[in-house]
Amino acid sequence: MSKPLFEVSVVMRRVQLVNRWVSEKWELAAVEPDVGAATISCVALGNDHWRWQGFTLDLHPSEAEGYYLNLSAPEPRVFVMWRLEEWNGIETARPWVTTASYHEAARMMDGGETVESVQLPAAIREWIEPWLALHYKPEPRKKHRRNQDFWGDKPAGAAGNAAPTGQVERNDAHQPTNSARSAEPADHQSPPQSQPPVDADRTSQ
Repeated sequence: MSKPLFEVSVVMRRVQLVNRWVSEKWELAAVEPDVGAATISCVALGNDHWRWQGFTLDLHPSEAEGYYLNLSAPEPRVFVMWRLEEWNGIETARPWVTTASYHEAARMMDGGETVESVQLPAAIREWIEPWLALHYKPEPRKKHRRNQDFWGDKPAGAAGNAAPTGQVERNDAHQPTNSARSAEPADHQSPPQSQPPVDADRTSQ
């Protein structure tokens, strides 16, 4: 089964810096729909811009969730992984991978690659959306009751009547009242304290 393909070109830009250690940097300038090219080629556009042709976006069912997350974002992006390499004897920023999947871009970044993004062109988005509607159905969001994880599978209304684990529920009905204490038998009252013995010699004085 052939994969859907969309031909694109990648525009890289060289930015001059006023820095004692670094004189320039490279960055992604644009990703544009293209007519396609048989091989990868690079053309200077002037003003420190270079157009790379011969790249394609392809759609994999295993990356469907990554496309969905991207297109669901407020500003969908297209991602390019590039490396500093020699091209025709000159060190330049060479694109290697183009993708519209959040997940694929994240994996490349986790692997230490340089990945940049620009706004997803409308033509590419219109190409992805019908394929995504056919191949991906997002899972419905689960609704959780408040404190559901705490109370477990107890029926509704039971959570308010049960005491949390490790706490003792106090019930004032089992505490003796003042009247109940006064009605206790005398035998249960503490005996009077004994008086110290009286010195007979002192009393006779």
